[in-house]
Amino acid sequence: MKPRLSLLAAVAIISASALAYEILLMRLFSIIQWHHFAYLMISLALLGYGVSGVFLALNRDRLAQHFPAAIMANMLLFSLLAPACFLLAQQIPFNPAEMLWTPVQLLYLCGIYLILALPFFFAANVVGLSLYRYKSQVSSIYAADLFGAGLGSAGVILLLSIMFPEKILTVLMLSGLLATLLVSSYTFNAPKYWTIASVIIGLAVIFAPTGWMTLKVSPYKSLNQLLQVPGTKIIDRYSSPLGLISVVKSEITPLRHAPGLSLNATTEPPEQLAVFTDADNMTAITRYDGNPETLGYLDQTTSALPYHLKQHSDILILGAGTGSDILQAGYHAIKHVDAVELNPQIIDLVQRKYADFAGYLYSSAHVNVHVDEARGYLAATDKTYDLVNISLLDAFGASTAGLYSMAENYLYTEQAIREYLRHVSANGYLSITRWIKIPPRDEPKLLVTVINALKDANVRQPGQQIIMIRGWQTSTLLVKNGNISAEEISRLKQFCTERSFDLVYYPGISESEVNRFNIQQQPYLYEAAVALLGDQSRAFIDAYKFNIEPATDDRPYLFHFFKWRTLPEILSLLGTGGSFLLESGYLLLIAALVQAMLASLLLIALPLWLWKSKLGIEPGSGSHLRILVYFFCLGLAFLFIEIAFIQKFILILHHPLYAITVVLSTFLLSAGAGSYFSTKLSSRTEKSAFMLPMAAIALLSIGYSLGFEAIAGFLLKTGSLSRYLFSIILIAPLGFCMGMPFPMALANISRTAPALIPWAWGINGCASVISAILATLIAMQFSFTVLIFLAVILYGVAAWCFPKWVQA
Repeated sequence: MKPRLSLLAAVAIISASALAYEILLMRLFSIIQWHHFAYLMISLALLGYGVSGVFLALNRDRLAQHFPAAIMANMLLFSLLAPACFLLAQQIPFNPAEMLWTPVQLLYLCGIYLILALPFFFAANVVGLSLYRYKSQVSSIYAADLFGAGLGSAGVILLLSIMFPEKILTVLMLSGLLATLLVSSYTFNAPKYWTIASVIIGLAVIFAPTGWMTLKVSPYKSLNQLLQVPGTKIIDRYSSPLGLISVVKSEITPLRHAPGLSLNATTEPPEQLAVFTDADNMTAITRYDGNPETLGYLDQTTSALPYHLKQHSDILILGAGTGSDILQAGYHAIKHVDAVELNPQIIDLVQRKYADFAGYLYSSAHVNVHVDEARGYLAATDKTYDLVNISLLDAFGASTAGLYSMAENYLYTEQAIREYLRHVSANGYLSITRWIKIPPRDEPKLLVTVINALKDANVRQPGQQIIMIRGWQTSTLLVKNGNISAEEISRLKQFCTERSFDLVYYPGISESEVNRFNIQQQPYLYEAAVALLGDQSRAFIDAYKFNIEPATDDRPYLFHFFKWRTLPEILSLLGTGGSFLLESGYLLLIAALVQAMLASLLLIALPLWLWKSKLGIEPGSGSHLRILVYFFCLGLAFLFIEIAFIQKFILILHHPLYAITVVLSTFLLSAGAGSYFSTKLSSRTEKSAFMLPMAAIALLSIGYSLGFEAIAGFLLKTGSLSRYLFSIILIAPLGFCMGMPFPMALANISRTAPALIPWAWGINGCASVISAILATLIAMQFSFTVLIFLAVILYGVAAWCFPKWVQA
């Protein structure tokens, strides 16, 4: 029996809605919590799919007898629970920073995890039940599932471009109702009450009051903290796939945002408007009337140092944002500024909506604004600058709390530093300003990354080209394209003395010159700089209590400082305020992995094992163990490669959400095509038919991994459209091959032991739940290359198992 086209369309719609919901949850949790929930969302989606496999395995015959009612009920439940579960999860007072000293936070995390898995459970039931009902058409249904998921992951980006994220929940609810209407009217000719119920619910959603879906942002995010100040209010909100922007005005208490301002400063900022991205990462639009004297406070920050060492005429600002660095350049009479900013909405705020308030800053004759990502812009130009400036591209609160430890950041890797220095003219500077942490973590790791980049560029004495200073809140690292001169050192000392900034390092510095103004228990950064520039740098890195291994494009985690051997010491300090030494983002990932393993074992693996006989597995039979290994390895390997490619393609596509969308949709669409094509291979019994896609996966994965630096270098030089097109062309062949092993195995099971189809679906889901989180941990701890090679080994194990149990 073949499924009707309307059923395939409904399966595709539900899969599209489920994938869109998964990506939407990533955006929503980036707003109400932080970025590190992204891979947790993938895991909980897969938990829903895995538990669905168990449910279907144990109830397959009863559900198959009532197939029309069962599948429509699951579609309807997905539609209703997608927004309802998110609303419920928002009510749980979860704060990741409290996990170690408030154990109840682990229960809150578990609650969120299980609640949000529910909609995916019902979406998976639709697909899994259809696979069992139409055993002979496994490839067609699986292809519809993957095609729908691919379209959904791309469609949600379009929705995010035109709607606020919380409003999209309504769209997904309506799409699920559409699928229900489709099958009730055209597939099964079901009783009219199914159609009436779907229409009534849809109308109720459309005409419901608009305030029913609001975002409950964590009270620990900086937007909510500022809103506690009397007289502050949000005056504008804008949304895009890159973030939710909130503009805040303070009518009673003056808003003053000047990071790293000297304690000696005698001038204060003019009136400002606060701008938040995803309720965090605050920047400010400063009122400017054209009088440079009102900007004097910007000369009292550590980032002003390069302007005092020599005169510049042409500079590049990476991450221009709301324009503070451009105002600083204007104060120092810079003739020409190239300003690069990734988010066009931020530029629009300063250039159009608040142009008068900002003094038409982005329309100035000496400022050229480029909507681009830093490395993408530099890869496409050969222009050099007297100064390349990067300042404070993350929020102080989130940075110090370790909430960015899981965030991939390609702006501070060895390859990025080399690219920046390639665009610095002779005797020019690269300037990087970062937040201060005590004990130091960012600064030593950034310093060793810069030193390695200089050594890779054949600089024999990196210490002759480096200057570093610090204030009470920020530090600034300068890298010169040439040796530091005596005159520059003299100007450096004068600059720091006048502003009470501390010298950290310059060629020839002595210990008596450091730690004079903003006094620390010991001169941590000076000691780190001297050690890292000396002959014992490797020993210093190994002995340091935090992970300060250099960041690379293969491990782009500048903010990952966690070391397991330091954990006992930090835990002993929790009672005396040592919690700030922990990386809550990394610990959340560990907690989520443990939780995912327990959930998958208890909810998926254990029931499948206990009720083996009900699944048609004979006592004492060992044949199913090879099937278990096969599907478990597939579940791990597929996600390992997918996660690795998502994280790697952030460099090329410039933003995590774009990378997730392009990589996911391409993998799923091409895997759907591969699944459909696999029917031709599945009918063949020779071993080569099953080994062919496995071999292709191994060759393509290893080839892409080893050649990724060259691939990225080429793609970054192309235009935006070309980058997306070439990314799709690169991923599609691999996805096509990865779409074959699963349906080929299911097709074989459908001929020999159809009762095992839901069991195999559940085992695959069990592995996938774990792999989504485990992949991120492996990438952080070892590298993307190691992750991809592990995936290839797992595919090899699966290939070894598959032919044997097929022949058996």
